[in-house]
Amino acid sequence: MGAELPVRLPSRLHQDTSVLVIVDVQERLMGAMKGSIVEQTVKNTSLLVRAAKRLNIPILVTEQYPKGLGSTLEPIVADVGEPWEPIEKLAFSCLDAPVFAERFKALQRNQVVLCGAEAHVCVLQTALQALEEGHEVAVVSDAIASRSKTNFRLAQDDLRAAGSRVLPVESVLFEWLRRAEGDAFKEISRSIR
Repeated sequence: MGAELPVRLPSRLHQDTSVLVIVDVQERLMGAMKGSIVEQTVKNTSLLVRAAKRLNIPILVTEQYPKGLGSTLEPIVADVGEPWEPIEKLAFSCLDAPVFAERFKALQRNQVVLCGAEAHVCVLQTALQALEEGHEVAVVSDAIASRSKTNFRLAQDDLRAAGSRVLPVESVLFEWLRRAEGDAFKEISRSIR
């Protein structure tokens, strides 16, 4: 028998090594989901965006075939603000989209924090490819969505099995913050009350 490889535990999320990736939170795609799922996904994605901006964490936004699926939902556009530069793609994995791959590589960060839709397609494939490329991945469980509960649950199981961390939005925010002090903590903790 060959020697077993040591298990590499993922590290906590850090402000200076994270990238927030918002995957395909678009009009027609989200319109095919239940209102409560859309509301939760948008609300928690907005929390992530505002925190990332406050903590100087880069944000990348993708749109899958916007001619067919529409633009990113307005609340997300407003929270991201200017410059608004969504990355159009046809690939399911964001990392298979050349413009995304180029922008991501230029950031030189190794932790990918994923939110968006759909959990079992583009979010899952992006996470798997990021893990294959040696990045750490955290998927925000209450900021991802699928049209069916079964697909949503199976995607989370697959993400965990592949080595992604699957965390609620508050866990991500408090890992980025680290301490219960300072202006950033006060602003971000107020936003989740």
